[in-house]
Amino acid sequence: MSASVQDSVISISGLTKTYPGSSHPALDHLNLEVARGRIFGLLGPNGAGKTTTISIVCTLLRPDTGRVEVLGQSVPAAAAAIRHAIGLVPQEIALYPTLTIRENLTYFARVLGVDKDLRAARIATCLDLVGLTDMAQRRIDRCSGGMKRRANLAVGILHEPQILLLDEPTVGIDAQSRNLILEQLREFNRQGMTLLYTTHYMREAEEICDEIAIIDAGRVIAQGAPHQLIAGNPACENLEDIFLALTGKALRE
Repeated sequence: MSASVQDSVISISGLTKTYPGSSHPALDHLNLEVARGRIFGLLGPNGAGKTTTISIVCTLLRPDTGRVEVLGQSVPAAAAAIRHAIGLVPQEIALYPTLTIRENLTYFARVLGVDKDLRAARIATCLDLVGLTDMAQRRIDRCSGGMKRRANLAVGILHEPQILLLDEPTVGIDAQSRNLILEQLREFNRQGMTLLYTTHYMREAEEICDEIAIIDAGRVIAQGAPHQLIAGNPACENLEDIFLALTGKALRE
């Protein structure tokens, strides 16, 4: 069941965004409610509007029209307060390649305003959470893809955000790193963190998400708990079947 406005930590209404030079909107009157304490999956083919939605919610991109509220505060008017309350794990590795893992975390802890007296302990905790304590002195450009993804996640949680936004955090990594990341995301959620999560891995979304919304052409075309969506579509055996039935099998960009 979708969230009511009263228990939403992210509330989106009539959201539109068209990029300069594009003849089609990236978001077309998108409506979405994310309830506190959920792992909420945002699924869709390439170009559906997932990253645009994440970018607007985390105040990095301005919408054309529509209303977005995060923890009851308006985007972009309350951008500073919202940025303090959310963490972002972007699709691209957002780390300095010539710095070590620990140096990256130290730099971002300062940027994110982690108290200087707590900084060292918090960095140690985050390194441990993502299994990188023993590799903390390794430069990012000498790390494997899985290590980079885990370090990216560590940066996103340094300031203990209430909401964590994740844009394909497990793309292109080994099974062990994916398993560790998914287990840690479950633990964050058990501790009360709300997660908004995009992925192309349907099995992953089916396994980890309490609720999902499938979007295409900038609009929600299906929403609900994965098991409810599957149960409501007798011809489909799993979430991937539903996804393909709704969005088609034609290749996208």
